Amino acid sequence: MYAVVSHPALLPELLPGIRHRTLAGPDDGLSSLEVWSQSIAGHGATPPHRHDCEEVVLVLAGRGLLAMNGTDLPFQAGDTLIIPRGVVHQILNDGEHELRLFVALGMAPVRAEFPDGTPIALPWQQPTATAAACVQPPVRAAAARASVSDARSPN
Repeated sequence: MYAVVSHPALLPELLPGIRHRTLAGPDDGLSSLEVWSQSIAGHGATPPHRHDCEEVVLVLAGRGLLAMNGTDLPFQAGDTLIIPRGVVHQILNDGEHELRLFVALGMAPVRAEFPDGTPIALPWQQPTATAAACVQPPVRAAAARASVSDARSPN
């Protein structure tokens, strides 16, 4: 299937501090790839999570930290984040300004789970769901780093 799909803007916040638009995915006939555009508000963060696929994130604007494998890796506009399959990770905006990302994931539809294995119902895949029903309470960068550290602890 060949297509040209227009995407006028990011959707309003469906996760706290995160705006999202699926640029290409199952609705476009893809069975093993999704492409997203996302923005994370200043000092915001994704929840700690993992996917059963590889993920590549191009940083279009802003700066932040990739919390993964016990390390906070700094990044900035122009960098590429490469996240292996099944690795718990979190993207944190450690700046005041919006962090803009272009994301490619090697599965469609994308499935995500919290570090404890609980599935995350991605709100952009749930047209009638509310963001509150889909995620844990909002996190800020400092608290989020502690969550990723806790997830890495072998307890």
